[in-house]
Amino acid sequence: MVQGAARAVFVDLDRTLLRRAGGRVLHGALTAAGVVRSLPGEALLYGVTDRLGETVPAMALARAAAMASRGWACDDVQRAGEQAVPGLVALVAPYAPGILADYRRDGFRRVLTTTTPIDLITAFAGALGFEGVVGTRYEVRDGRYTGGLDGPFVWGAGKLLAVRRWAADAGVDLAESHACSDSAFDVPLLSSVGHPHAVNPDPTLAAIATARRWPVEHWDRPPGVPSFGGLEPYHLLRPWVRPELFPYARFDIAGTERLPRRGPAVIAANHRSFFDVAALAIVAARLGRPVRFLAKQELFDAPVVGRLARALGGIPVDRADAPRAREALRRAEAALRAGEAVMVLPQGTIPRGAAFFDPVLHGKTGIARLASATGAPVVPIGLWGTERVWPRRARLPDVMAIAHPPTVRIRVGSPVALGLHDAEADTAVVMAAISALLPAEARVRRRPSDEELARTYPPAHP
Repeated sequence: MVQGAARAVFVDLDRTLLRRAGGRVLHGALTAAGVVRSLPGEALLYGVTDRLGETVPAMALARAAAMASRGWACDDVQRAGEQAVPGLVALVAPYAPGILADYRRDGFRRVLTTTTPIDLITAFAGALGFEGVVGTRYEVRDGRYTGGLDGPFVWGAGKLLAVRRWAADAGVDLAESHACSDSAFDVPLLSSVGHPHAVNPDPTLAAIATARRWPVEHWDRPPGVPSFGGLEPYHLLRPWVRPELFPYARFDIAGTERLPRRGPAVIAANHRSFFDVAALAIVAARLGRPVRFLAKQELFDAPVVGRLARALGGIPVDRADAPRAREALRRAEAALRAGEAVMVLPQGTIPRGAAFFDPVLHGKTGIARLASATGAPVVPIGLWGTERVWPRRARLPDVMAIAHPPTVRIRVGSPVALGLHDAEADTAVVMAAISALLPAEARVRRRPSDEELARTYPPAHP
C-alpha cells in the first residue's frame, strides 16, 4: 500500500447497487421535467437491460445520448436527478445499505461508479451517503450541454480511465481498494483493484469470476441463498408446507394476520420439541415472504438438512464460540436492516427436566439486542403440544398417530412494546408475552411425574 494513501470501494449502479437498471426512473424524471419526450419502444429497451444487463447496443445508445442532449439546460437535468431520488432509492438492493455501511466503518471511501451522466445521478449518490461519484460528464457551455463529452465515456475501458483519474486526485490506492459490478464490461476496472467483487453477475462475468476466484455476491438476499428466476427455495417450498403434510398432527392456529407482511420483524417463539420446526414452518409459509431464522450450529452440520437450512437463509449459532455467536447476531441484524423477518427461539434449546415445566419462560437477550439495534418490532408466538408429536426422548416423531393425532396449538400475538434500553428487562417482557399466548395449564406450577421428566431428556440420557 502506498504510504498515506486512502482506500475506496467503487460500486456500479445498475443491477449492482440497484436491483435492476435505473434508466426507466431517470428517463421518467427527465420526461416529467420537460427535458425529453417519451420514445416508442423505451419500455422494451429498459426491460431488456433489466434482464440481460449491459449490452453493446444499449451502451451505444447511451453514448449517443450526449449528442441528443445538446442544448439542454444543466439545471433542468440536475433538478430531474433530484426528482428521481425516491424512485431510485426504492430500487436499492435490500442488503446494499448495510454492506456500504460496513465499508464505511472499515475506512473505505464509497464511490458510485456509473455510465449515467453525473449531473443526473449526483443527488442520488448524496442521498445514499457516497463520498464520491465517477460518472459520464457532458461538456457544458453557458449552462447548456454542447453535445460532446468532458472526459471519457464511463464504460468499459473508459470507466477504468475515469476511476484512475479520480483515484489519483483523491490519493486512493487501487491495489488496496474494492470494486463491485454485475457486468463483464467492467472486467478492466475489476482487474485493476486489489479486491474485485462480482455482484449479481451476468453470465459472462460469472464465468470470469469463477475462473479467477473472485467473490460472487448477491445484495438482494443473504449469502448462500440461491435464486431461480427471482424465486428463492422458500417460494418453491411454500406451497408444500401445509398442515396436510403432517397427518400425524392436528394444528390449531390463530393470529397469523398479526405477522408483518413487509418490513423488518423479529418473530420470537418458545421451544418445546424438535417438531417446533414444522409448526413454525407452517406459520412462515402463511406469512408469504422469506423468513430467516437462527438455529443451533448442529442443524447446519447435518449433510442434507444443513444445506437446505442455508438455502433458506438460516443463520447458524454456535454459543460455544463467542466470535461466531456475535457473527450470528450481526447477520441477523443485517437481515433486519434489509427489511427481512427473522425467527428466533430465545430459549436457545429445549428445556430439560423440571425446567421444561417451569411456568416462567427464560430467554437469551439476543432478541432484545436485535430490536434495540434495528428498531424492528418483536412478534411473539406461543407453541403448545409439539412435544406430544415428537418428545425429546424420541428419535423421530410419532408418525403412526394418524388415527388419533395430538393437537399442536399455535398462537401469534401482537408486537410487544419494549423499552429498548435494558436487554434483560426487554427479554423478560417478550418471554412473558409468549407465555400469555399459551393455554392456562402452562402457567400453573406443578410437580411433573418421573415419566414426564424422562420424556424431556435425549434418548441417550440415563
